[in-house]
Amino acid sequence: MIDNTIILPRRTIMAALQLSHFNDVTVVLLLLLCTIITPFSSISAQQHVKDPSITSTMEKFSGYAIHEPHSSLSSLLVDAQGLQNQIDELSAFSDSPAPSVTRVLYTDKDVLARRYVKNLMGLAGLSVREDTVGNIFGRWDGNEPELAAVATGSHIDAIPYSGKYDGVVGVLGAIEAINVLKRSGFKPKRPLEIILFTSEEPTRFGIGCLGSRLLSGSESLANALSKATDSQNISFLDAARSAGYAKDVDDLSSVFLKKGTYSAFVELHIEQGPILEAEGISIGIVTAIAAPASLKVDFEGNGGHAGAVLMPNRNDAGLAAAELALAVEKHVLESGSIDTVGTVGILELHPGAINSIPSKAHIEIDTRDIDEERRNNVVEKIHQSAIRITETRGVKLSEFSIINQDPPALSSEAVIKAMETATRELNLTSKLMISRAYHDSLFMARVSPMGMIFIPCYKGYSHKPEEFASIQDMSNGVKVLALTLAKLSLE
Repeated sequence: MIDNTIILPRRTIMAALQLSHFNDVTVVLLLLLCTIITPFSSISAQQHVKDPSITSTMEKFSGYAIHEPHSSLSSLLVDAQGLQNQIDELSAFSDSPAPSVTRVLYTDKDVLARRYVKNLMGLAGLSVREDTVGNIFGRWDGNEPELAAVATGSHIDAIPYSGKYDGVVGVLGAIEAINVLKRSGFKPKRPLEIILFTSEEPTRFGIGCLGSRLLSGSESLANALSKATDSQNISFLDAARSAGYAKDVDDLSSVFLKKGTYSAFVELHIEQGPILEAEGISIGIVTAIAAPASLKVDFEGNGGHAGAVLMPNRNDAGLAAAELALAVEKHVLESGSIDTVGTVGILELHPGAINSIPSKAHIEIDTRDIDEERRNNVVEKIHQSAIRITETRGVKLSEFSIINQDPPALSSEAVIKAMETATRELNLTSKLMISRAYHDSLFMARVSPMGMIFIPCYKGYSHKPEEFASIQDMSNGVKVLALTLAKLSLE
């Protein structure tokens, strides 16, 4: 549904004002009457278009100056039910049954979902293009199209058996934000651009934020992808070509953004945490994004029969991995900050039989913090613990590798100010907060000033079918995004 915001019908007012026998009191009554009785459905967008003569006359009678760029944004009309319908429709492009969503990079369902979004961009009047790896861009040129654009967007890929709001709200919500601005009669000075980022999730090739990393100019990633394969031994380039990308191109550096392409980037996203809902706050304004360091560790022991090898004689690789997992927890808690977190997400034992002592153990660790030095200290302590465990348990540390160690990102003060001002003007409650999950915004911060808008989600659930955001919360987020984009586009 479109929320019931009332818009002033200026032509009706003008007709009354031009009748010279009306006195000032009559004019005021007409203004009030027209404001009350005219719903959005009975007027067209053409009635909001700026008219200097109307503005001049209204200023004469009111005694106040009217600033057209702001008055045109006084009523932001969100088709909230339409947005929910689009989210539901997009969730149908899934390799797992509802209510879960599974949408993995370059699969048939991913290709169909991309086509759906491109169609919505076209319907919104945006010019659409795609790059070599499938980042999709929808552009609305402003009055000065040569200026650096203001960008927004997120992702639509989904890990196996997840929900339908993560990332998607930031893509479909961005398209609706553009529609909101167009309904208001607003015209940007700078271009506005929506980006659908390729593969924010690391599901298929083990690389999170693949599209935005490349956009930020990661040469090491561009080189690594030329040799990367998935679990089925399908190369990245072959997978991309099967989806219609990277056609005859092996060099992925064409994806890199040129310096100054964007003047700002803003991402709308569900919080993926419980704070906003628990505190009854409408909008989270993100000040920093924690970044992960990802570790892979392999231990090797002697193995043997579970019954025949006595406990004092064992070199158990599985227990070595278990001890390291507990060490991760210990070092994180000792950091002294609630913002330091650590997770052992993968622990694999070989040969994996109940009556066999593990001869090999593979463990993967995720540590995050908004303070890079503090996080890196935890990583070093984990490494030292792994070495100590090999000595006390008589096992070999065959691998300890840091897969990635990205720096955290700080939001731009200018973008934070624009988001705060937009939220205040919309009479919405807000809270400054950090993002403990990482997003494409982390890498967009390397190429432009960045900010993020959070909306509440049910119990903070994410990456599971129970993931949910209400229509009202999404509508609030779209309004804040639209007004923030408008403000940034006029700078």
